[in-house]
Amino acid sequence: MATIELVNVTKRFSPTTPPALDGVNLTIRNGETVAVVGPSGSGKSTLLRVLAGLEGDYTGQVLYDGRDMRNAPPKDRHIGMVFQNYALYPHFLGRGNLSFFFRLRKISDAETEERIRITSEIMGIGFEELLKRKPGSLSGGQQQRVAIGRALVRNPQLFLFDEPLSNLDAKLRMQTRVEVKRLLQRFRITAVYVTHDQVEAIALGDQIAVMRAGRVEQVGPVATLLQQPANAFVAGFLGAPPMNLLTSGVVANDAIQFSGWSILLPPRVRALVYPGQALTVGVRPEAAQLARDSVAPAVSAALIHAVVEMVEPDMGRRIQWVHVKAGDHRLVAGVEFGQAVYAGDHVAIGLPDEHLHFFDAETELRIGGMR
Repeated sequence: MATIELVNVTKRFSPTTPPALDGVNLTIRNGETVAVVGPSGSGKSTLLRVLAGLEGDYTGQVLYDGRDMRNAPPKDRHIGMVFQNYALYPHFLGRGNLSFFFRLRKISDAETEERIRITSEIMGIGFEELLKRKPGSLSGGQQQRVAIGRALVRNPQLFLFDEPLSNLDAKLRMQTRVEVKRLLQRFRITAVYVTHDQVEAIALGDQIAVMRAGRVEQVGPVATLLQQPANAFVAGFLGAPPMNLLTSGVVANDAIQFSGWSILLPPRVRALVYPGQALTVGVRPEAAQLARDSVAPAVSAALIHAVVEMVEPDMGRRIQWVHVKAGDHRLVAGVEFGQAVYAGDHVAIGLPDEHLHFFDAETELRIGGMR
């Protein structure tokens, strides 16, 4: 295991295009899993390839336990990589895929078989049977199990996962995710897990790093990122559904004025803003209070009248996500499962001031804290 650090790492593929990585600083502590999320093109896979030594010609430092790895080839970094497309050798049995690493390094058959035996025990029931078959005869989930076993058999100091479950159906993705989590928890292998799936990121990551345009916007436990987002991008990206962001507000008379309604500024924020400042206000869908217009919820910050556009049941969480339109803004509010709400209903959305987030419209940075 190892502690991995990226120090001001910048990677460009062309001098005429924006950098794929732009001054990235990130620490993955010994035995920790950091899940990396972000939109397509944000630099997630490039980050992984730089860590693995598959991409060079960068500025900054990549450190393994304080050792600069700039000139260390991938084979000397003691890493195990698991890819989206499995990358198994199709003409080898599963056992051959696991042993190939040792054959290249002329390691004895006895040591090779012992490592495969230990890996089979770790991977659990049925794995030994997969080693007797070629990849073409295995399902997607089985192939990915073999690919994970192939990475594990090397006894890596660092595990790198590049969207390994994205080709699996929902059921297999959940089963394989549980296996990966069990593996990471048991051995506390330092790991970087790149994914588009926030459920995977939340389930597997001790820390979550949110990327945009080659930069790491924020790193932390999921609760911190949800409750204290560093900026409007993190707030609007993370979560299912993500935070409601009400844009085009302007500070005036201790309130934020929108077209046709306003939000009172809580005392904790008033001293931090100035008249005429453009702000964005955020509120998590689960914190927004919804009621019929005739029975509006009593809140201190704002009351918004809206029309329901769609009701989306969330069976897993036993909640309904109600999508509404209020003037030029669209919001989502969570209501109890089974509550009668229909498209076309006129409702009131209450915004409790203790759940409001404020962001500067120009810099996107969060202003003040939560009460």
